[in-house]
Amino acid sequence: MTDIVHPSGSVLAICRVHQLIATTTGFGVTAIDKRAVEGLVSLRKFGVFGDVQGDSEHHGGPDQAVYAYSQEDADYWSAELGRPIPPGLFGENLRTLGVETSHAVIGTRWRIGTALLEVTSPRVPCATFGERMDEPQWVKRFTQAGRVGSYLRVLEHGKAKAGDAVVVEHVPGHGITVGKFFSDPTPADVLTLQRLVACGELTLSRHFHTRFARILARAS
Repeated sequence: MTDIVHPSGSVLAICRVHQLIATTTGFGVTAIDKRAVEGLVSLRKFGVFGDVQGDSEHHGGPDQAVYAYSQEDADYWSAELGRPIPPGLFGENLRTLGVETSHAVIGTRWRIGTALLEVTSPRVPCATFGERMDEPQWVKRFTQAGRVGSYLRVLEHGKAKAGDAVVVEHVPGHGITVGKFFSDPTPADVLTLQRLVACGELTLSRHFHTRFARILARAS
């Protein structure tokens, strides 16, 4: 177990839905159009106060309350696509700098302002995201790059604002990151995570369990 208590990065922007957009995928409407907001913002059980999800069956909920994406990964895509990637374009709630999002260890805890958040799972790109970006084979490219960002749950409600430090308060010792589990999950990873859950050391997103079954079935 590794416990770190120091600022390891910062919040560049906190974003929430700007407008609902009609889409040809999913529920026919999406809240992926998020924009940066000013001032203190409440972070609660279901995410950034004032934010919504168009498809609540596959997005949102306590295990996917907040989506974080790093400026470092956004810069990679800006160079690849030859266009700016402003905060919120990917539907993220937090744009961070200097803290790992795509390779954060599952269960890592961040203190942002007065809120405490916990990394739960990787973002899985969907057709709505592809339509939003309007880039050739976007979902495939995003998947192959592995720069997926992290979903987080809110363990302690609080308020935060752009410019706040991201303080990493706890990093579990198992070492399995959201990026690893997204791009290269193994049966050993599954067994490790299941053991930690059984011991009460880790609480996993409900989205993991279907994936566990598929990984183990492929290995059998």
